[in-house]
Amino acid sequence: MKLYYIPGACSLSSHIIINELKLPIELVKVEHSTQITELGEDYLSINPLGYIPLLVLDDGSQLTEGSVINQFLADLRPESELIPPHALFERYKLQETLSFLSTEIHKGFIPLLYSKLSGRYGTDTAKPKLLARFEWLDKEMAGKAYLNGRFSITDAYLFALIKWGQASWLKSTYNADINFDRLTNLKGWYERMMTRESVRKSLSEEGLE
Repeated sequence: MKLYYIPGACSLSSHIIINELKLPIELVKVEHSTQITELGEDYLSINPLGYIPLLVLDDGSQLTEGSVINQFLADLRPESELIPPHALFERYKLQETLSFLSTEIHKGFIPLLYSKLSGRYGTDTAKPKLLARFEWLDKEMAGKAYLNGRFSITDAYLFALIKWGQASWLKSTYNADINFDRLTNLKGWYERMMTRESVRKSLSEEGLE
């Protein structure tokens, strides 16, 4: 299998899960500006949608949505308990979290990443709304070590998104910074995430240390 990724993008979550599970998957970097892979491929000829991550199975089958890819990866190693078994209520609660992260946090960053186009909507509306979502997450994290109680694929996804709010190039170029100083539960969670070998290895492999 191959995972196509862009350093520092949301594909970081899949990368972390791969390292957490020690899955034998080939990582293929895509150059964001040219859409050319490190293997010299035209990425758009592989995935016409152009976004990442993309998981290509050995038989050529593809998965293109990060939340689905991450569930698929976790199901390859059910003993890891990165995702609850099918049909359990806990599985749906985890999927609820994934949906929230995708629609409220991930998409909430978009106006900030395109601040020149979004103008005052990005700074006056989208950014406060995104911060409010993080504040809600901070309250939900009270008394918890991880988002759904124990480390799971939701934590890998949130970590990739929070890195956007802390990255210096996003702060200076896109006004996408989010101040987490008073979100103490999220700060504690972030520190725990940074101690995980899979997280540190993924950051190192993507040149994000």
